Amino acid sequence: MTPGRSRQRAARSVLGVLLLSLAGIPAGLAYEAGTDETLVGGEFSYSVRSGDSLTLLGARFGVATAVLGRTNGLVRGDRLRIGQRLRIDNRHVVPFLLEDGILINVPQRLLFFFRDRKLVSWYPVGLGRLNWETTLGQFVVRTRERSPVWHVPASIQKEMSQRGEEVRTRVEPGPANPLGDYWLGLEGSSCGIHGTNAPASIYRFGTHGCVRLHPDDIADLFARVAIGTRVWIVGEPALLARTMEGAVFLECNPGPGGRLRDEAARVAAIVERQKLQGAVDAAEVDRVVAATEGLARRVDRRPD
Repeated sequence: MTPGRSRQRAARSVLGVLLLSLAGIPAGLAYEAGTDETLVGGEFSYSVRSGDSLTLLGARFGVATAVLGRTNGLVRGDRLRIGQRLRIDNRHVVPFLLEDGILINVPQRLLFFFRDRKLVSWYPVGLGRLNWETTLGQFVVRTRERSPVWHVPASIQKEMSQRGEEVRTRVEPGPANPLGDYWLGLEGSSCGIHGTNAPASIYRFGTHGCVRLHPDDIADLFARVAIGTRVWIVGEPALLARTMEGAVFLECNPGPGGRLRDEAARVAAIVERQKLQGAVDAAEVDRVVAATEGLARRVDRRPD
């Protein structure tokens, strides 16, 4: 049930490409709405295994630790029991539908990989922290490396010195290398897409700008991606989607600094642009905006 391999197909889109202009993605690189999914993830039961924690499971499935705990009546620090059943809801809205390439939505902390007009896989990611944010824009994969050497940038060496840590200029492949086992270098950026030796850091804003994946997920993505693959990194915190069946889902995500100040205005603009004023329940929309849980929640009007 891990995101990258399951490709859980939850719904088909009728509005999937209406926000392309906001992200600077040329419409010619998108495919027609209605041809593929607009939701990923699902609702399911998970049996706790040895070594699991709320933090690790939230990072693995793309759910905030606090939200996962609240769903199951738990708080951070509670010990899980082997065999304990947890309810997982990791539904997310796919921001845009691409012909080919990688799409990373920073507020969502998710990466989506498209090939031949299909959403092939998706993964939770770790991204740049507040004072070292991941750069938005269009990039191209120019290098693919197995067992990369980390050549520590001067800026990070300075940070190590300020913290009183050993200043390293080079880290060889192995368990101590924060890049993990795979590196995808991006042209036009000093940052890249890579693995990690700290899986609990996924689905958080804590990197120096790079895009960090769980070791299993970067291995899966690395095998799919070729040099020349296009990468779009966008920043869309509020996402709205309507399925072929008429259900409307809203997802509101916090940025690196926490809650955004204009969530309600963003959502109202999207609802108006997609002409869904009569289809959504205003009270449900307000609830989802107020919670800003980072999950797709249903907000359409339904019979009592």
